[in-house]
Amino acid sequence: MPFEQHQEKNYAKDAQSIFQAALKVTEKLDGKIISSAPDKFKLTARFPKTILGQTLGDRTELSCEVRVDGEGSMVIVDAFPLDAVERKLMFGARKGVTLTVVTWFIAHLEHNLGIPPAK
Repeated sequence: MPFEQHQEKNYAKDAQSIFQAALKVTEKLDGKIISSAPDKFKLTARFPKTILGQTLGDRTELSCEVRVDGEGSMVIVDAFPLDAVERKLMFGARKGVTLTVVTWFIAHLEHNLGIPPAK
């Protein structure tokens, strides 16, 4: 399983509402925004080892970009684990932590957008 995660999803929502939902999700998951470009619908955030009361074991950096795609929007999420001094972790990361953060981020994003969970 790769330490780095990349996911793309399409939504029938406008880019601005998706970007605002991504900001709310970042706050809900205790993320700290380290860079943001609202005019380009981009943000980068760092998440702690413990999210929603669950200790995951690694810190994670996640970037989210929303692109206008026809009548809807495409969300592009990239994430990777961080070491204790917030540098990209190249080895020794715990298996599945980054994927868990990305999965939670997308699930909370879809919840904020009013999209029912996939079965």
